[in-house]
Amino acid sequence: SKHVPIGTVIVKVACYTHSDAFEILQPQWNTLLEKSNLNIIFLTWEWQSIWWSAYRPGELYLLTVYDENEQLVGIAPWFIETTSDKQRTLRTIGCADVTDYLGLIIQSELEEEVLNALVDYLSEQNELINIVDLCNIPERATFLPKLASLLQEYDYKVTVQQQEVCPVIELPTTFTDYVQSLGKKERHELKRKMRKAEGLNDSIQWYIVNDEHDLNLEITQFLELMRAASPDKEVFLSNKKNLAFFNAIIPQLYKQGWVQLAFLKINEIPTAAYLNFIYQNEVLVYNSGLNPNIVESGSPGIILLAYLIRHAIEQGYKRFDFLRGNESYKYDMGGKDTRVMNLIAYPNATESITN
Repeated sequence: SKHVPIGTVIVKVACYTHSDAFEILQPQWNTLLEKSNLNIIFLTWEWQSIWWSAYRPGELYLLTVYDENEQLVGIAPWFIETTSDKQRTLRTIGCADVTDYLGLIIQSELEEEVLNALVDYLSEQNELINIVDLCNIPERATFLPKLASLLQEYDYKVTVQQQEVCPVIELPTTFTDYVQSLGKKERHELKRKMRKAEGLNDSIQWYIVNDEHDLNLEITQFLELMRAASPDKEVFLSNKKNLAFFNAIIPQLYKQGWVQLAFLKINEIPTAAYLNFIYQNEVLVYNSGLNPNIVESGSPGIILLAYLIRHAIEQGYKRFDFLRGNESYKYDMGGKDTRVMNLIAYPNATESITN
């Protein structure tokens, strides 16, 4: 650790390289996240610690920043991954596949000071780190332009580019207004599908898992539908680490009240499912499942999605975020693109350090 004098705030930077860091930082982690400009579920202590214990793809390199009163004011949840060509790459815990948004956790009014301290610390580690590669940063992250220009001041060669999109619906106050906001063709299609579903009367039911349900059974049912939905998802869940991550993260986030697990049944048969997160008054559509053997019912996935959008509006949620990926159904349902950025930086413009 080292002391960095910054303006009036003397800040200490400490680096954790052992996974007991999560235990040590747990009492302060989410409290700091709530004071930051980027309070997102993927930066919570729960997500970060469970992801790390499931995947551990490198050496932990978790930087913490403290003010003169020993208060935690910044967390850079990073690790170093050594690639096949021996490049040591700094990444954010969660990069990249199962986590949609990432960033830094910084007390909002101290953003400049904390970034200064982090970059100053990092600039002395060039022997240790060949490339900085920070993925999944939402375009709205206030730290991003500041971090990029600070790295340049310290002689890093920096590029910030669009990595992906997350289509989002800003929810209106009524479901009628929502349907009206869709394009003519999309509106007509959605109304037709919903009418068809309503024509099935009692044979169609949907529910959101609550404490009256057996959570483990519901998770098993969800994972079965997810596997059945596509060959890609089946391959994904056949990876032991991915399966372990899902089985650990869902109950943990459910306990915090952040999980919305929803099912649509037709004639008592589970037909469509969504695993969403509810955080900061937003719905985040994380994953889905589908029973491909029941197709005569129209579009069960879209029907369930429409019910969930209606439910979100009734609950007064502000946004419905489809998360990463530009699948066409997201736009049919009214999603508008927001961008997710990737920052890559080479220290001292040494683009590759190879022996």
